[in-house]
This record gives sequence, C-alpha cells and structure tokens, in this order.
Amino acid sequence: MQKIPYIEVSEICNQLGEGSPKSIKQVFGGDIHKSWQIEFKNTKFFLKRNERKVKFLKFEESCLKNLQKFINYENLVVPQTISYLEVQDVELLILEWIDMNNIDQQKLGKGLGEMHIESNKFNPKSFGFPMNGYIGTTKQVKGWEKNWIKCFINLRIEPQLTNLEKNFLESDIKNKIKSKIEVELYKHEPLNSLVHGDLWSGNVGVNKMNKGVIFDPASWWADCEVDIAMTKLFGKFRSEFYENYYKVVPIKKGFERREIIYNFYHILNHANMFGGSYRQQVKNYIQNILSM
Repeated sequence: MQKIPYIEVSEICNQLGEGSPKSIKQVFGGDIHKSWQIEFKNTKFFLKRNERKVKFLKFEESCLKNLQKFINYENLVVPQTISYLEVQDVELLILEWIDMNNIDQQKLGKGLGEMHIESNKFNPKSFGFPMNGYIGTTKQVKGWEKNWIKCFINLRIEPQLTNLEKNFLESDIKNKIKSKIEVELYKHEPLNSLVHGDLWSGNVGVNKMNKGVIFDPASWWADCEVDIAMTKLFGKFRSEFYENYYKVVPIKKGFERREIIYNFYHILNHANMFGGSYRQQVKNYIQNILSM
C-alpha cells in the first residue's frame, strides 16, 4: 500500500487549515491515479495524486467546475473541488468525499438529461474545448469547430487514427472510415451540450439520497449522444437510467448507428493505450461502420 509523502500531507493540511489527519486510507479502483480518503476530526476528503509531468488533474478540476454550472442538484451531484495544488511537480486534487452505492439510477438518468439540456441553453456556438484535455492518458485535442462532423473527425477520430501503430491501418482505410462517418452524421442534428466525456459505469454512482453522482470527466462540447453511447460500451447502465434520461432528452432516429460511430473513438483510444484485443476491436468497428 503506497503512502503519501510527509511533505505532501503537510501541504494538504496547510491548504485545508486542518491539523494532522485522523486517518489516511488508500482507495483502490482507478487505473491512472492513486487515490486516498483523508479523514480529519470533523470531515473527510477524497484525494487524487498524479506523479506524471502532464497536468491530468488540472484538466479534471476544470471539467468538474464546468459541469457543476449546469446540474440540477436535486437529481445529480458532481464532486466539489476543494483544492488543487502542486508539490514538487506532483499534482494533488482534493475533492469532497461522497459515500456511494449503485442501487437506483433513476435520478442519475434524469439528472444527466437535465445537464445536457441546461448546458445547451448556454447557447454554445461551436463544438470542442478551449484547453487540451485527456481521455485516459491520451491527449484530447483542444480547438473549436462550428460543424459537429468536422469536430468529431478532426479533433477526435483523426488524432486517434494518427496515434495508431504505424502500418496497423492502411491510409485508404482511414480515409474510407472518415468519409463513412461523415455520411452517417450528415443528416443528424446534434444537441450541443457539455458532456461528461468518459461516462462508463466506473465513473458514476448514486449517493445515500439516491442522487446520481458523476466523476472523473473528460469533458468537451459535443453531441450529447456521445455520453449515452458510452454508457453501453462496457456493459449497459440500469434500465431506469435510460427510461428517465429519454423523458428529458428523447431518443433520435438512427441513434443505434451513431452509437457505434461514437464508441469507435473510445475503442481507438483503448487500442492506443492498451493494445491487445482492442486492436482487433478497432478492425471490427471499422467493418461494422463501413457496412452500414
């Protein structure tokens, strides 16, 4: 079990205005960062720690704060960011501690739909994001496009295709898949929303008041369907999640095809991060998309 260096614990205490912690317990489950529960006399916090040179947690802090602007707290919770600090090139992100279970996803679905609708009212003029972000450990390119298709292809699919191992896919196949995506999305009218961006079952929960909780985002302004598509990538969410989401944001014709296209981005990313069987999944997705 990894311990937090004393100098970092001291800086955390100074930042929070607290004395020595009552307890520090490592929390397991994440693949990228180390995490702990830090408990003081009257409160406890969730700590994430990043030793890499890349500022993953600075991006996460920005995403969390942006998502909080558009949620209905009656149904959805985004962890409050308490503090962000750097100690000897190590990033530390301190968040509120939330006790969670994953029993009833009714408010999770409704709350996500409300967040998508409310952020769309912000009247975003373009798709994209103003700062470089990360999806897992992969760079998520900053930039803006007024056209959704150009955004998805130029800022998401193209960088992932470029990152693939050399000669894994021939250039004509890459061009064909991009052209097919463009054709499939041409008549679709996306709802431009601030999305979570990495919405799988490991990044959601339900608190003791049955409110949905979302965390570990990789946000950008995108078609809100990218979030719903990803909920089905690594095992579907519960049925009440979809029932309540679609009461707020009705499902649009052709989503089943767009679901494959949108999840292609994440399969590409997993192939770039982990290789292995994801490489074959990339080819399977290409075959499915080209045969649409």
